[in-house]
Amino acid sequence: MTSRSETLLKGTQTLVMGILNLTPDSFSGDGLLVQSDPVEAAFAQANRFVTDGAHILDIGGESTRPGAQSVSADDELARVLPVLRRLREAFPDTILSVDTYKAEVAREALNCGAHWVNDVWGLKADPNLAQVVAEHQATLILMHNRSKPGSVQVSQQLGGHFIGSHYEDLLGEVKSELLASVELARKSGIPDERIILDPGIGFGKTIAQNLVLVNRLNEICSLGFPVLLGVSRKSFIGYTLDLPAGERLEGSLAANAVGIMRGARILRVHDVRETVRLARMMDAILQATLG
Repeated sequence: MTSRSETLLKGTQTLVMGILNLTPDSFSGDGLLVQSDPVEAAFAQANRFVTDGAHILDIGGESTRPGAQSVSADDELARVLPVLRRLREAFPDTILSVDTYKAEVAREALNCGAHWVNDVWGLKADPNLAQVVAEHQATLILMHNRSKPGSVQVSQQLGGHFIGSHYEDLLGEVKSELLASVELARKSGIPDERIILDPGIGFGKTIAQNLVLVNRLNEICSLGFPVLLGVSRKSFIGYTLDLPAGERLEGSLAANAVGIMRGARILRVHDVRETVRLARMMDAILQATLG
């Protein structure tokens, strides 16, 4: 599956990653832990995603919304592993990603069939994570993150967003900090071809900063790594359009369309069917020739 990952990443097709939130408190309202049987609920959602064209499934057992409480590694594993076991048997041709920053969770998830690790702290939360990823020859997503709990402002309708996030040079600092994460990965033996970058939309950035990052995503892509864009239903869309999470489809599609135009290779989304159609049309337009 590593070779399949590398083949997909070297291609020209925009890849779609479907989000499976095994949490009770997802900002988007799709937390599967509230279901009577979370494993079967996750399977049903994954089946819809794969049928609709998802290339990757991202399984997370801890909410990363602004202001969310952390959970223990044991609790996270109890949520994630049964779903991984179910999905690896049902969808052998689909890339499975585990959304965690904990080395212990990553190790067990990779042993259980995960192919990618999606680290929202870019190797800066758990110093042992890089070695685990290297040992398993897994692909690693490194996200930029300057989140601070005290800088979150929460609206009951629109959700949480960051205020007072100061950058002297937004793009310069995001790129520099992502490259610092890349160096941590390299030092542990993770090759460049197994590294994906994520600018961390919504993590320690104001609404305006998020909008600028999407519009200037090409500068992140210029670092030479595949770039994942995660804008789906996020609060910067809600605050821009004054809409709750359940009504942000059009805003999410618009942001993803700009992301594709700026070079994004992977879109991490809740609304897979609509995003797959968007991506296929965008790819067709941007790659069209009169040969």
